[in-house]
Parts: sequence; C-alpha cells; structure tokens
Amino acid sequence: MQSNFRLFGPMHIAILSVAPAMAAILALLARRFRAGEKAIRLLLGVFLLLNAFLWYGYLAWHHWLSFPGSLPLELCDATLCLTIIALFTLSAAIFDLAYYGALAGTPMALLTPDLWEPFPSFSTVEFFVTHGMVVVAVLYLVWAGSARPRPGSVWRALLAGNAFALAVGVFNLIFKTNYMYLCWKPANPSLLDFMGSWPWYIASGEGIALVLFTLLYLPFRVRRPGRTRYEG
Repeated sequence: MQSNFRLFGPMHIAILSVAPAMAAILALLARRFRAGEKAIRLLLGVFLLLNAFLWYGYLAWHHWLSFPGSLPLELCDATLCLTIIALFTLSAAIFDLAYYGALAGTPMALLTPDLWEPFPSFSTVEFFVTHGMVVVAVLYLVWAGSARPRPGSVWRALLAGNAFALAVGVFNLIFKTNYMYLCWKPANPSLLDFMGSWPWYIASGEGIALVLFTLLYLPFRVRRPGRTRYEG
C-alpha cells in the first residue's frame, strides 16, 4: 500500500523537531533535579521496551509475524536494543555503539522513512515514535551528563556495524531477504538513491558512516574538567 506521507512537509518537519526538543527538556530537568536523572533514564528504557513488545504484539494480532521476514535484523533494530541496554545499565561499551547508531543511522530513517501504510496509521505512527524516541534517549544520556562516547569508539562502532552487516548479509543470502537493504534499495525515495547502484551504495555508506561517526565524536575529543556519571 502506498504511503501518503509528504517528505519535509509541515508534519514531517514537526516530527523531526520533536526529538531534540524533548531530549533537551528532559536533560534540563535531569540537570536541575539530579535525583530525577535515573528515574527519567529508566522510564525511557521501559517505554522503549514496552513499545517494542507493543509493535510485535500488533504484528502477531494481525498474523503478520513470519519467518524470515519479521526478524529484528535491521540496523535500527540493533540500535534500539543497544539503546535500551544502555539506558538500564549505563554500560560504556554498549553506549559507544548505541551513540553512533542512534545519531548517524536512525536520523536517516526519520529523514526518508520507508513507510508502507498511509499516515497516520498505527504502523506509521509507531515508526516515528520508535525511531524518534531512540534519538531522544541517546541525546538525553549525553546532554544530561550521564554518558559520552569514549576514545576509539568510532572504530569500535564501525567494526561492530560491519560485523553485524556481515552476519545479516549471510542471512539475506540464505533466506533471500533484504535486511539493512543490503540486496536492493527500498521502494520509497531514500538517501540511498544518491549513493549509486548496488553494490556501490553499500561502499558509499561505509565512507559516509566514517565521516558521520568522526563528526559525532568531535565534541568529545577535548575532555572537559571532571567526569560524567557514566563510568561504564
């Protein structure tokens, strides 16, 4: 079914604006009332976890769950899992991966959403809520002073991303799926359309990821006095 969602229309711009605004408000509250930082962090984790169960419950209710097409093997699925774990545990190793996935990968999905139903159906609203709240959660951890990427995290995140893509690629090859769009581009317009044909858009994505990860780490190259509460 064709989506009626208009890219960069008023609704899309509003949706894109909500995530950083919400993260900023929550971070300000956490910094002003430090006792509430943990509560906000855990509430975000619970929300994302329950939201994931809600989505798979919705698919099951409509008998849309199937193998191999309904597995959480997209990059955004991995980022969601990592973000939830980081919110609950404040693991430095996990946050290093969630940070780049949430701020380099997830915004791409928000900018060019691959929607398969008209807006505002449950699936389209769920898409924006899930992806938007992942961005909110990671920005909150950084802006609240609870987490920051560590030195060397750019290369660790790239290595982990490639290892995940390799495993997903093997799965795609065996089961004829297209997780992470490793086999062909999405039907809806996306940034991949500007990155060449297959397999060149995959190689282009590797270079873009390196550039984006490096830019995302730049604010943390100079260590500020004192330490965050994020111990790892």
